[in-house]
Amino acid sequence: MNTQMTESSQGRRFDVVVVGGGAAGLSAALTLSRARRSVLVIDSGKPRNAPAAHAHNYLGREGISPLELLATGRTEVTGYGGEIRDGSVLSAERLAEGHFRVVLADGSAVESRRLLVATGVVDELPDIPGMAERWGRDVLHCPYCHGWEVRDQPIGILAQGPAAMHQALLWRQWTTDLTVFLNGSPELTDQEREQLAARQIALVEGRVESLEVTDDGISGVRLHDGRTVAVRAVVVPPNAHARADVLVSLGLRTTSQQFGTQSIGTYVPATDPTGATEVAGVWLAGNVTNLAEQVIGAAAAGVNTAAAINADLVTEDTRQAVASRRSR
Repeated sequence: MNTQMTESSQGRRFDVVVVGGGAAGLSAALTLSRARRSVLVIDSGKPRNAPAAHAHNYLGREGISPLELLATGRTEVTGYGGEIRDGSVLSAERLAEGHFRVVLADGSAVESRRLLVATGVVDELPDIPGMAERWGRDVLHCPYCHGWEVRDQPIGILAQGPAAMHQALLWRQWTTDLTVFLNGSPELTDQEREQLAARQIALVEGRVESLEVTDDGISGVRLHDGRTVAVRAVVVPPNAHARADVLVSLGLRTTSQQFGTQSIGTYVPATDPTGATEVAGVWLAGNVTNLAEQVIGAAAAGVNTAAAINADLVTEDTRQAVASRRSR
């Protein structure tokens, strides 16, 4: 039973509203519900890893379907009294007393004492036919997430700037049949070409026109000059942009994530390791503030942030209790 529930003039006020029902948000909600806090998770139902068949490197849940993992997490949260609501959050505002009013797309609103945003990111892919349709299946980005499943197969790296060299040398760990498609990227240095040659990584000049798909799987990369290079998977580092609308409405801003001189996305910076932000009472967890976080890392971040939020609420509860005692 949750004991920290209060009421406001507009209806129920939760201790914590969690925006985003992925691994980070649900792990935080589970931790807070077990801490006997009243918690509402608002989830738009658009997890980043929905196209993928399996989640990996999650100890004890290796290979589980991402959607199954989230469904199990929802059941666990509600089992401890947490609540989950399907919907999209448009904005939030900090009220005079330091609490928050969260406005949903359907026009309804809820209030909370604290706000945790775990909305994740949206991946921006190159505008190449076949790319978006195969994303998360055999168009990949993370070797630790997908490398084992395509090991020893012919793999193509679609160059997207300086990150291509890093991707190529990294993915060479999983296959000896690796091709980098330069696709109009800036010219490689002599040193970079020597490194690729030493690792027996092929280079293909020219623009990529499309991905060829045969029997529900990538069979090759087609170039504008008509050539087709046989591959079974394509690696592309997407630009990952934080879903930050609710945070922007509170006055926070996104920051560019740099890889050398290349921007690879945006995130919202936290002010300390617990996920706190410049807006008192607002915390972050997961990919919205750390683009490199895998599922298990996002889940761990949710737990740590939840503990910090609960400690902050304990401090407030104690301060209020002391004030009440002195006023008697």
